Amino acid sequence: MNDRIAGKKILITGASSGLGEEIARKIAEQGGIPILIARSEAKLKRLAEELKGIHGKDIPFYPADLTEIGRLDELFEEIGLQHQQIHGLVNNAGFGVFDYLQDARWEDIENMLQLNVTALIKVVYHMLPHFLRNNSGHIVNIASQAGKLATPKSSVYSASKHAVVGFSNALRLEVEGQGIFVTTVNPGPIATRFFDHADPSGNYRKSVERYMLKADTVAEQIVSSLFRKKREINLPRWMEIGSKLYQISPVWMEKLLKKQFNKK
Repeated sequence: MNDRIAGKKILITGASSGLGEEIARKIAEQGGIPILIARSEAKLKRLAEELKGIHGKDIPFYPADLTEIGRLDELFEEIGLQHQQIHGLVNNAGFGVFDYLQDARWEDIENMLQLNVTALIKVVYHMLPHFLRNNSGHIVNIASQAGKLATPKSSVYSASKHAVVGFSNALRLEVEGQGIFVTTVNPGPIATRFFDHADPSGNYRKSVERYMLKADTVAEQIVSSLFRKKREINLPRWMEIGSKLYQISPVWMEKLLKKQFNKK
């Protein structure tokens, strides 16, 4: 049980599997109430029932496809009517497709930008007035190390995560002093089903498998930082050092790491 989290409601997008599911589990373990959003009603229901069986609390869930931007107004109106106060938000929903731009399908490009950027911003847009009224809240946006250091075959995915980093940094300054924390999470590759869609060939997963992060490890870092002033969570540390060196000397780093950059 964690006094900072116990009894608090935290909305999680992309909560039915992978990192989002692990975050929900750890919030429930700490006495919080995860509010689950994802596309799959069956997966959400199964997770909610499992967590209720373990922790004895009802776990609210809302099936929704966040790429249907026009339906988010209705979704958040329903959520607002059912919850007097929500204390935190974890914007986890997102996906990637690794392709050279000339080989990419426009549908994949559009969907990546819709989910990774537009939906994320609109979720915050709906939740921010609630947090401001209560003079408290924590917004956690899941970005990526790809948002700091772009590599071949991830031009659109990296662009979407660059957008999340930039949005989060500006938002943090906008709400400073109003009781609201904004944290950006920049993980490297995580061993989840993300790569089933991003890398159907399995080649990239195989090349980075030895240093893939575990979803429960990343979730633990995120949940342990909830309701604390934390600018960024960067994992793994060696990758974050690489992204900082890249900012200082991009030409040198691109030459040095050319083979590594082309592992996708």
